[in-house]
Amino acid sequence: MADHWIAVVGSSPGVGKTTLCGALAEWLGRTGAVVDHFEEADILTRTAFRAVSEEFGGGTGSVRPGTLVAATRSYVEQARADGVDVLVTDALIPFIPSLVAWGHDEKAIAQVVQDVADAVAPTQVSVVFLRDDPETALRRAIEREGPQWADWYVDKLRRSSGTSSVSDLRSAVDHLRRESELTLRVLALTGWNVVVVEVGERDAAQTELHVRERLQGRLGVGVR
Repeated sequence: MADHWIAVVGSSPGVGKTTLCGALAEWLGRTGAVVDHFEEADILTRTAFRAVSEEFGGGTGSVRPGTLVAATRSYVEQARADGVDVLVTDALIPFIPSLVAWGHDEKAIAQVVQDVADAVAPTQVSVVFLRDDPETALRRAIEREGPQWADWYVDKLRRSSGTSSVSDLRSAVDHLRRESELTLRVLALTGWNVVVVEVGERDAAQTELHVRERLQGRLGVGVR
């Protein structure tokens, strides 16, 4: 069954979520574990999340919390049936940036996240929260994606009801700082293992090793 779920999320684009997910999935695979690596774009193609994709694309630009919870339950149940040992997901649960963008307040978001926690039990969940200064991380994302990405990102936030106050990169940075604080407050209520990693000057390899060291006891595997 899916005994463990490592959910990698971050304080902003550009903090290294995708790189870390790939590295963790490869590391765990070498231990002999059956790993499901759920990449960020997989939410559009995975069978369990078909209703989420259809609802989001149905014209509203949002998804009902109940649909998210049901899809998450379906995903973990299928993983158990398939004999998966560890789920490694990139920016999937706990859905907080999406819920914020869709206009839900903190109380409602906390309830959705608790419903998700109930839906995946008894799987042991570790949320790895990569945190960096949003201004630094966004600059890194722009260097990687090109200057047009910044316009796309700001416009995406501006067009969502819950983040419509964002008008430029400065206000996007302010929004991301508030969202990080909200995320940590909500995660503290779940009972999940929350691993906060200050990215700072760490490169990808150093970040990966640090996360391995924080997770190894819970997963019952060695660091290397």
